Amino acid sequence: MSSPSKRTFSLPAAQARYIDRKVKSGAYASASEVVRAGLRALKERDEAVERWLREEVVPVCEEIDADPSQAISAEELTASIQAHHVKSTRKSA
Repeated sequence: MSSPSKRTFSLPAAQARYIDRKVKSGAYASASEVVRAGLRALKERDEAVERWLREEVVPVCEEIDADPSQAISAEELTASIQAHHVKSTRKSA
């Protein structure tokens, strides 16, 4: 691990209390560990989004560019989402 680089941050009180609770619970030895864990989670999420875009979204966009007849209109999409919502709402009622 490279040598630490010191930073100073201002946090809302609720976030500072959250960090303090994590340290007090024993889950982390210090506030720095909590912040590092949060940054690792953020990095993992960013990488997952990038992977999804590259592996799933881009290929679909390329397929639609190659054959626009595969696409549906915004109106069709909205109607499909609304129908799905109505159907799922009825199941849970």
